[in-house]
Amino acid sequence: MAIISSRHIRHQMCIDELRKLGAKVTTIQGVMFYVKFEIGNTRLAYMYHIKSDNTYYLGRAKPYCMTIGDYETEEDVVEFIKNDLEHFKNAMNSKNFNEFIKIDQSVTKLVRNFEDLYLYYNVSKGDIDEIKKEVEEVIHSIDDIK
Repeated sequence: MAIISSRHIRHQMCIDELRKLGAKVTTIQGVMFYVKFEIGNTRLAYMYHIKSDNTYYLGRAKPYCMTIGDYETEEDVVEFIKNDLEHFKNAMNSKNFNEFIKIDQSVTKLVRNFEDLYLYYNVSKGDIDEIKKEVEEVIHSIDDIK
C-alpha cells in the first residue's frame, strides 16, 4: 500500500489550483516548478522551488525577471501567483501596457549592466555619484507619478 504524505497531497492541491487558473505546470526533479500562463499575447511565468528548510522561493520569469521572495507554504506561493495574475489582467487593460513591459525589461537589463560595472570594472567615485544621482531622479519621477 502506498503512503502519501500530507505535504504531497497539499502540493497536488496547489498544482491543481494553478491549473484551474489556466497554468501549465512543469515539475523539475520534484523540487522546482515552472508555472506559465498565456493571456492574450502576454506570457507570464513563475518559478518556485522548495528550499532545504521546507520553505519556498518564488521568482517571476516572464514577462520580465523579478525576484519575488520566500514563502512559508506552497499555498502562500499560489496565493501570490493568483493575485499577481489578477493584477496583470487588470494592467493589460491599459493602452500603455506593452510600453510598461518594455521599460521593465530595460530596467532588468540595466540591473545586469550595473552589476557588471562593479564586478568587472574599476569605476571612479565621480561616475558612481553620477549614476546614483540619475537613479534617484528616476525613483523620484516614479514617486511623483504615483
